[in-house]
Amino acid sequence: MKPRLIAVVPTLLTLGNAACGFGAITFAAKLGPADLTVPAGDSLFASNPSLVAALLVFLGMLFDMLDGSVARLTKQTSELGAQLDSLCDAITFGTAPAFLMLQFVSRELAGGAGFSFHPRMLWTIAALYAVCAILRLARFNVETDEDDSHAEFSGLPSPAAAGAVVAFPFAMPTLKELADGGDTLTATVAQWLIPAIKTGLPLVTLAVACLMVSRIRYPHFFSQLIGDRRSRRHVIQLVFGMAVIFWVHELAVPLIFCYFAFASPLKAVWMETLGRRLTPPRNTPSPSAKG
Repeated sequence: MKPRLIAVVPTLLTLGNAACGFGAITFAAKLGPADLTVPAGDSLFASNPSLVAALLVFLGMLFDMLDGSVARLTKQTSELGAQLDSLCDAITFGTAPAFLMLQFVSRELAGGAGFSFHPRMLWTIAALYAVCAILRLARFNVETDEDDSHAEFSGLPSPAAAGAVVAFPFAMPTLKELADGGDTLTATVAQWLIPAIKTGLPLVTLAVACLMVSRIRYPHFFSQLIGDRRSRRHVIQLVFGMAVIFWVHELAVPLIFCYFAFASPLKAVWMETLGRRLTPPRNTPSPSAKG
């Protein structure tokens, strides 16, 4: 009886991921359970539905990280678990971030300063993101063996792409507080960032959608973080990351996720450009002298 109870745990964690994704969609649509019982403005759930939706996506990431670890620890990995994991990821990291971006930009940031995308363009970007996330998950299932170490990923992982999208709604309450009650410089920067997010978030969503279906190599973040051998570069990155989190708190979340999403492609472009510059030109053989 005991092995059966242990075998259920990874499945429950995976389904918890799906429940978080569904909850994120309902709160982004302002149809969460708090709206049925709590008057608007009397709770965090009613006053900041986008923040709650973003938190649920992050909670889904935690479930997604734990279900595989628990399955391997209890030796309960299976093809059914892998397929179930991808189906739940398609909800939490594919549909939920796309819908949250659509609602956040078209409703919460509507009417303010900044460039306004046409509603059809916003919907197209959101749909492309969802489709690319599903393609990324399907490709991962086909190309990954059961004994794969997951040291690297081909294409941006869908949880990281989702984090890059939902991190902006997550940081928005802090930005609004700084814009209203911060010192002069902080308030000015925050007032500039809010319309910049309105313009930039759809572009970030489109960019990470393309990166998910790319062939760019991405390291496994947690494997790098807890690996046995650390290089000086990784230690410096970790120290600077901790300093940024301590300094700007919630605002560090978009910076961290965007750094992970865009550092690898920028590095690949830089190395390609540098390699072309350092490659000596082929010497053209001179015509033989007539003798």
